[in-house]
Amino acid sequence: MLRELTINALQNRVKQHFASSRLASSLIMNSGIEEACYDVAIEAYLLGSSFGRFGYYGESIDLVKSRSTVEERHLIDTLYHFFLFWGNGEEGTESEALYHQCEQYVDSWWRDGFVTGKKKYKLRLH
Repeated sequence: MLRELTINALQNRVKQHFASSRLASSLIMNSGIEEACYDVAIEAYLLGSSFGRFGYYGESIDLVKSRSTVEERHLIDTLYHFFLFWGNGEEGTESEALYHQCEQYVDSWWRDGFVTGKKKYKLRLH
């Protein structure tokens, strides 16, 4: 599954999702935070791909996604708290927007993994 991912795709998605937040964009300059974003992206991608078999058998993506809510919430919270830790309390009123950005980031990688996992099942490459 990881052969489908490239470093450029990871870097571009981080910039795409977190460039609008002043706090996140300033923290992304720290390589440790960028690597944490990559780790969460890979975990979300693999989580989505592991649920791809349900899509192959005809279940809708929203129904399948509801099954992985606990794991997905853990990834979102992990990334969010990582930003808060490195932000040193500078987030203030932006913390809710930052949380939503983390949600969207994890969701986009989960969906990409789901689609890829579903394709792999169709091609019998799982």
